[in-house]
Amino acid sequence: MTAYLPIFIHLLLAVLLTAALLGAHALLGGRRPTVAKDEPYESGVWPIGSARERIPIRYYLIAMLFILFDIEAVFLYPWAVAFRDLGVVGLVEMLVFLGVLFVGFVYAWQRRALEWE
Repeated sequence: MTAYLPIFIHLLLAVLLTAALLGAHALLGGRRPTVAKDEPYESGVWPIGSARERIPIRYYLIAMLFILFDIEAVFLYPWAVAFRDLGVVGLVEMLVFLGVLFVGFVYAWQRRALEWE
């Protein structure tokens, strides 16, 4: 239990600091609502039209490609740290992994998924 005491103290201080800052903002910040501040605003664009519009499939394809390459980065960092311990087997496994990702990248490139219209 004593080994976790610094972690609990750190957590308690983080919670107390967060509560203090939010409380200070509520007391001192004030609120001046205006029509412009109450308008919806998302991703740097004013909403125009209906929220029920169909979203192009290209949006989802780009999102999936982002996730794919994000996962690649998540696997590459720990592999690079443990590279010496893994040896040749780890190198071959990572090359196979990168090969599969490269095939997916080439496929997306041929399908023109990386071009923004």
